[in-house]
Formats: sequence, C-alpha cells, structure tokens
Amino acid sequence: MQELGKALIFFGIILLGLGLIFTFGGKLPFFGKLPGDILVQKKNFTFYFPLATSLLVSAILSLIFWLFSRR
Repeated sequence: MQELGKALIFFGIILLGLGLIFTFGGKLPFFGKLPGDILVQKKNFTFYFPLATSLLVSAILSLIFWLFSRR
C-alpha cells in the first residue's frame, strides 16, 4: 500500500509539472525558439521541428528522473 502512495505522489508531481508547462509555456521567451529549432516556411507550407527544445526538455526530465531514482 505504501508503494501505491509513492507512485500516486510521483504521478501527481508529473501532472503538476505538465500543467505548469501548458499554462506558462507560451510565456517563456526562449521555449520553442531556441537556435537549434528547425523552421521551414514556404508559400503554402510551414514545417516546424523543435529539435533543440526537445533535447533541452529531454535532458531536464532525464535529470529529474535520475534524481528520483536515486532514492
């Protein structure tokens, strides 16, 4: 029963983090506009691939998960 409680707290923290990102993510000036992000605009076509932003988010999440796994 104690493991279930820990898992619920962990997923609650993840949901809280996602909620904060969705709420305030558009207001961060650098989020989604880093130098490594790919943007191709043509006449009737726009392609956007946030490569650098994805790598940054992946590194941050990897660090967070690594810190939680050490416990």
